[in-house]
Amino acid sequence: MLRLSLIAVVAASLLAGCGKPSPDKQASPAAAAAASAPSLLVAPEDVQTLGVSEYASGPVITGSIQPERRADLRAELQAVVLQVFKENGERVKRGDLLVRLDDTAIRDTVQSADEAARAASQSFEQAERQYQRLKTLQAQGMSSIQAMEDAEIRRNNAQSDLVAARARVATARQQQQRTEVRAPFDGVVSDRKVSPGDSAQLGKELIKVMDPASMRFEGLVSADRMAELKLGQTVYFRVNGYPQVDFQGKVRRIAQAANASTRQVEVLVDFAGAQQPGVAGLYAEGRVQTNSVSALMVADGALVREGDKAFVWRVDGGKVGKAAVRLGARDDRQGLYVVTTGLKQGDRILRHPTSTLIDGQRVELTKAAVPMASGAGTKSAVPAGAAPDFAASAASGI
Repeated sequence: MLRLSLIAVVAASLLAGCGKPSPDKQASPAAAAAASAPSLLVAPEDVQTLGVSEYASGPVITGSIQPERRADLRAELQAVVLQVFKENGERVKRGDLLVRLDDTAIRDTVQSADEAARAASQSFEQAERQYQRLKTLQAQGMSSIQAMEDAEIRRNNAQSDLVAARARVATARQQQQRTEVRAPFDGVVSDRKVSPGDSAQLGKELIKVMDPASMRFEGLVSADRMAELKLGQTVYFRVNGYPQVDFQGKVRRIAQAANASTRQVEVLVDFAGAQQPGVAGLYAEGRVQTNSVSALMVADGALVREGDKAFVWRVDGGKVGKAAVRLGARDDRQGLYVVTTGLKQGDRILRHPTSTLIDGQRVELTKAAVPMASGAGTKSAVPAGAAPDFAASAASGI
């Protein structure tokens, strides 16, 4: 009987020992959390498959958008402003009257010059007739050569006085025309400087006109990178005020002298496409494409930063895992970062990861985007707020 009891005790001990897992097979806390976490439903739009793309590198160019055709109209005489016919932003045609100055004093000068020219013209006509009469009489021997020569001298002096009087008339009329400031070309008024009643001194700014169809990018490039610049190179840049538009241009001119203050080289860039901003003075920044390389690139929204380190959430084998990556240069035109290490072509990553993800969590790809509001019976046990974030990000992409 005692032997049977001992055998039962030993059998029970062996069965208990077989059922207890060994210490090395016990799951870690992170693995246990991933195993206990519910499956994560992810729409296909929220997953990016990495591929090799072209990355344009080159010197950074910064500057502003300025019109090539612009005119700063100033007062060419001292007078009072009588009328201003155009406001800022109004379109004008070549020859349109923009500003009128007081021409009272100049009008009197024009009348005086006209009268002097008329008197000089009459004197010349009389001297010409006298000279012709004496010339006829001298040919018939009825007048001396001396008298004919004296008449010729008077005729020549009267002719000189007439030319001088006509020149004074032209000068007076030119001064009168300067009281009317007209548009030199088709464009728009960019800056009105005066109002009726202002006293316009000689050289005072009156109004500015520009041609919005002649916009160009006037940029500056560091002198350290000027050796890479060549005429005709492609420039990709963005303009402040047009955040969703990527502009493209061509290098037209490279300055041969650096700026004395900034030690930068001025570069003029013409717009390559038909689309261009219609407002002058906007800040622009971009990059001159001097060479192009192939690389894996990810968007800033797919990156998770922890101090100086960067991570992405990679989808592999039905699970999501945190993968450390090393970033290279940034493509300002596309807003993408070059990935040097940590990923390979064909890897799938989440476009917009959230802070509720768990390393090793199961992932299920759906055929349609997850709805914003979870209804009854929806298969998702994602932590609160995670699924709506992915659904909302599906429409944005990179």
